Amino acid sequence: VNISILIVAVVIFLLVLHHNFLGLSDFLKRELSDSNPLGLQPIDFIPAVPQRLADERNDKEISVVIAASDERLGGAIAAMNSIYRHTRSNVVFYIVTLNDTVDHLRLWLSNTALKNLRYRILDFDPRVLEGKVQVDPQNADTLKPLTFARFYLPSLVPHAEKAIYVDDDIIVQDDILELYNTPLKPGHAAAFSDDCDSTTNKVAVRGAGNQYNYIGFLDYKKETIRKLAMKANTCSFNPGVFVANLTEWKLQNITKQLEKWMALNVAEELYSRSLAGSITTPPLLIVFYKQHSSIDPMWNVRHLGSSAGKRYSPQFVKAAKLLHWNGHFKPWGRTASYAEVWEKWYVPDPTGKFSLIRRHSEAYEAK
Repeated sequence: VNISILIVAVVIFLLVLHHNFLGLSDFLKRELSDSNPLGLQPIDFIPAVPQRLADERNDKEISVVIAASDERLGGAIAAMNSIYRHTRSNVVFYIVTLNDTVDHLRLWLSNTALKNLRYRILDFDPRVLEGKVQVDPQNADTLKPLTFARFYLPSLVPHAEKAIYVDDDIIVQDDILELYNTPLKPGHAAAFSDDCDSTTNKVAVRGAGNQYNYIGFLDYKKETIRKLAMKANTCSFNPGVFVANLTEWKLQNITKQLEKWMALNVAEELYSRSLAGSITTPPLLIVFYKQHSSIDPMWNVRHLGSSAGKRYSPQFVKAAKLLHWNGHFKPWGRTASYAEVWEKWYVPDPTGKFSLIRRHSEAYEAK
């Protein structure tokens, strides 16, 4: 009898040990899957919505990815605030930054009206771009590593099926849920705003090549580009705001495709000499050639930063769902059109490091 009891006890012990081992194995798998060899490591996360806000907001969780560089941190703060204040959905911000910006960002978020935001801070390792970006030794500072964060969306939001990417120079004036619900056609990994849409055509951008088609971004004299058989007059798109189907993105290995074209450009200089836009755009144009859906043009009303003048009427700006100050004239820096609209959503830096450069525009004189 004693031997039988001992055997039963040993069997029970082994079963418990096996169960615990399986649990530990699952835990380690999750930890390894969350860890990313590309250097996109989570640093900080507020996982739960305060109960008061949970009662007021919808259960729908929306992943929004935004890059936050130290010199433009005020832009990212205003963008997130405008998104948060216009929705009742549970938005989670995935904020991609460099290690030396983390403490500043965390203080700004935790010591202001933004303390209830749900967010995850991700440290971007610039070494990811080695061999994939042409760096001019005399102008090394012109390379902005965070502009390439959008290429690595599945690594940034590994458990989401869908995500929104936005630049830091935007303001949202409507519920981001509408943008999130943008329908994507079967087989499409992303939806962008086309540069030939009626909204964009209200603005003519001069001095930057052809802003609206592929020849403005790619060098059609190169054989590698010609072999792609992409029509030079094909309408380009703006990658500063887009919706991504991350399941399709992973199935098509979009990140690897983008890295391939980045590396080829280093070897062959495939981008246009009169490049119309940032160097992040050409590989996206190649990979998504006739393989992307479209977002409502009112969700990316852009070129507000292309000059100091007002290119849109006040009525049109008010009706826009998303305003985009792409261009050299940012609303937190030089004189920019409709900077007063942006400032409504700006939250002052509690550390005092980021200060607005006061503008002398008609809007300020009117004040």
